[in-house]
Amino acid sequence: MAGTLYGIGVGPGDPELLTLKAVRLMQACSLLAVPAAKKGLSVAYRIAVQAAPQIAGKTCLELEMPMTKDKESLERSHQAAFAKLQEALEQGEDVGFLTLGDPCIYSTYLYMHKRAVQAGFRTEIVSGIPSFCAVSAKLGQGLAEQSQMLHIIPSTYGVEEGLKLPGTKILMKPGKKLGDIREALLRDCAFQEVAMIENCGMEQERIYRSAEEIPEQAGYYSLMVVKGK
Repeated sequence: MAGTLYGIGVGPGDPELLTLKAVRLMQACSLLAVPAAKKGLSVAYRIAVQAAPQIAGKTCLELEMPMTKDKESLERSHQAAFAKLQEALEQGEDVGFLTLGDPCIYSTYLYMHKRAVQAGFRTEIVSGIPSFCAVSAKLGQGLAEQSQMLHIIPSTYGVEEGLKLPGTKILMKPGKKLGDIREALLRDCAFQEVAMIENCGMEQERIYRSAEEIPEQAGYYSLMVVKGK
């Protein structure tokens, strides 16, 4: 009998925010998988092993999946990664694919999930606490109240248009565009609140509570919350 592929969300960074179900399945799966050339390079794995030290002895499929917008390169890496997963699943192994935050939100796991479903394998997605919920909690504020809209915006795609939307804007991983976003926020008086957390729940966490405090550059795991007036 073929194994099951589990997409396991390990939450935003704090190992204490893993769900009981995530920990149970990580321990129960015969194999783990991470989207990295080496498991030690996977932030998701490093978080998970703190919450469940027992998994350190498990075999881990290291799936190199580079972050690129080149469609051909993505397709090749996804094919190669799924080939490893498929072989394990066909041998009856239950595989827990570890991913940051929640597997349903801009997650590399979804590429593998779709292929596994199409190939007829059993799959299950295990929710994790999304990064923007952890950031909001750390800031001590709500994301949306009453009739407010909530927008989740990947900062490498059309962030300028996204900032014009009403309500609360979540800017995911601003990266190289951080300086431009900061300048746009400083120019526009339409924003009531601006805050950003870098490495939320991880080492070297940094909290910025205004556009003025936000630096020109920050780490990859940064998330910005922008509220309109």
